[in-house]
Amino acid sequence: MALERLFRRRRTQGEVRDVPELWTRCPSCDAPIYKKDLEQNLYVCPKCSHHIRFPAMRRIESLADAGSFEQTTRLKPADPLHFTDTEPYAKRLERYQKEAGRPDAIVGGRCLIGGVPSVLMVMDAAFAGGSMGSVVGEEITRGAELAAQEGRALVIVSASGGARMQEAALSLMQMAKTTLALDRLWAKRLPYVSILTDPTTGGVTASFAAIADVIFAEPGALIGFAGPRVIKQTIRQDLPEGFQRSEFLLKHGMVDKVVDRRMLKEAVARVLKQLAGGARAAGV
Repeated sequence: MALERLFRRRRTQGEVRDVPELWTRCPSCDAPIYKKDLEQNLYVCPKCSHHIRFPAMRRIESLADAGSFEQTTRLKPADPLHFTDTEPYAKRLERYQKEAGRPDAIVGGRCLIGGVPSVLMVMDAAFAGGSMGSVVGEEITRGAELAAQEGRALVIVSASGGARMQEAALSLMQMAKTTLALDRLWAKRLPYVSILTDPTTGGVTASFAAIADVIFAEPGALIGFAGPRVIKQTIRQDLPEGFQRSEFLLKHGMVDKVVDRRMLKEAVARVLKQLAGGARAAGV
């Protein structure tokens, strides 16, 4: 791999100049992948089809019709509890915001998906593991209210490690808040599609992510509420292999379909057209 090392670092006149790495490795099969090829393949390994975690804005580009996305998320988190563990929460937030390039673990707005007017909300696992705090809950709620107000479909892409511990009970309250917000969509018979990606766990799984009209999941995604160690200790039984993966959940009726990321937009658009058409036929 001498060529790869050459790409990583090049010496010029006695100084070290960093050059962006052109290659990466699949975390599943360990195959080397040219980064541009990986991006063009929507971060799906061309060797083993492992679905590598996807940047939030690239996710939006892959689902929304070209040029149709209008961002509406803009809220910034606060620190009402003045929480401190190994460091102050406010300091953590500054670091997360710098690393992820956004105020919190969600980005969303209006768009068209296959020509269907929609509100698309995408969680960002790069920000604090996609944990759900007050901002995530509020933005999901506002997204549902916006869809109801404007007669749009709602699509939420989940990627979360669960509730944000630094916000304690305020974070847990978002489970009820987001669930109730969806009632406004259902009252108008507007479609809601949930897309579960790796990982979707904790309070997100136990609230809005699991109560959609149609639930899609990406192949091999980790989906569950508590971790396997906690579950095993609680029920005192051995757990079946892969029981928290999307394929296992499909087999047991927890998701409607496991869809390759490269075909996800087509699948979502087809469902939205069918559900939106049914609502119009009913005179809603």
